[in-house]
Amino acid sequence: MATLTAAELRNLGRDELLSKLGEAKEELFNLRFQAATGQLESHGRLRAVRKDIARIYTVLTERALGITDEVDAAPAAAEDAVPADEAETADETEKAGSKA
Repeated sequence: MATLTAAELRNLGRDELLSKLGEAKEELFNLRFQAATGQLESHGRLRAVRKDIARIYTVLTERALGITDEVDAAPAAAEDAVPADEAETADETEKAGSKA
């Protein structure tokens, strides 16, 4: 698995991110096993894979907290959005009803 940037990861859907996470964790396991048996050729790869895993978790957390939008959910959210004028009218109606 090649090193991915955060910008590239943000363009992937949730399912793709989870599959990349699984691949990275499996690669990290294999690299640790190789390191324990003395067969590891590139020690820097351990660090790179750990950082890839951290990047994937960061993107997933950003989406969970609402910092960035879901790639797959963005077009659907735009269709379901209520125009600003209607939203304000609904809020004013609710406020007026709660005062009475």
